[in-house]
This record gives sequence, C-alpha cells and structure tokens, in this order.
Amino acid sequence: MWTAFGVASARATDWDVSDGLFLTVSGAGDTWIHGVRLFCPDTRGTHPHGAAACAELALAHGDLNALRGDPHICTREYDPVTVAASGRWRGRTVTWHRQFPNACTMDAATGPVFRF
Repeated sequence: MWTAFGVASARATDWDVSDGLFLTVSGAGDTWIHGVRLFCPDTRGTHPHGAAACAELALAHGDLNALRGDPHICTREYDPVTVAASGRWRGRTVTWHRQFPNACTMDAATGPVFRF
C-alpha cells in the first residue's frame, strides 16, 4: 500500500500517476491531514464531490487561484487549515498550496474542490 502524508491510498498501479491531482487539507501544525486523488472526469469516485470539483477546475482552467468558490459568511474564528494540490491537470504540472484562517473560509474560497 502506498502512503503519502500518512494517509493510505490505492496501490500505485491502480491509477496512472501522470494524471489527476492529489488534494490535501491539513490542520494547524499538521495535527491532522485528509487527502484524496481527483481524476477528471470523475469516473473513479475517489472524491465525494468529484463531478462538481472537476467542473470548478475546468471553469478556472486548472488555476486553483482562480476558483470561483462558494462565497458565504464565515466566523472570524482562527483555526488555520492548509490546502495543497499536486499532480497533473490536462498535461500541466500542478504544485499549489494556500493557508486559510479556518475551514469555512477555505470552503468559501475553493468550493467543492477541497470538500472532502
């Protein structure tokens, strides 16, 4: 079994390492971490909101800084989360990460992409 960031994943032979994005969300100081592999189109069902995440990435042309998100009001609670994406999107290498003050602001900014 292949592991990354301490999270068990599928065997390396179960997916083509040349496509898809490995997405992670981690808590302050890496006290916890969740990760999924997103393939587009979402034919493998590895992301709970895969179709919506793929649609959002397509609208942003794979640029995670350009995600429309799902704007909504959040509290000012400070409980930082860090999101990261690495892999390939339509033949282009992606290495991206960003920190948010809390999970709500992350969700508002990234929408379904990091909703897992």
